[in-house]
Amino acid sequence: MAVLKVIEVLANSDKSWEDATAKAVAQASKSVNNIRSVYLNEQSATVKDGEIDEFRVNVKITFEVK
Repeated sequence: MAVLKVIEVLANSDKSWEDATAKAVAQASKSVNNIRSVYLNEQSATVKDGEIDEFRVNVKITFEVK
């Protein structure tokens, strides 16, 4: 039986929500091992001069605790 833990991470990108999600996982993997999954909890964006300026995500990252 595996013990899993979930953390919540916020990230942003000027490219896309997918890129912001990838950045969240990359940042979390610097201090967390055995990441199993990522759940995109929330998406938002900021707008500047009538165009999307920044994509933002709130993700839940699940990892195994050894």
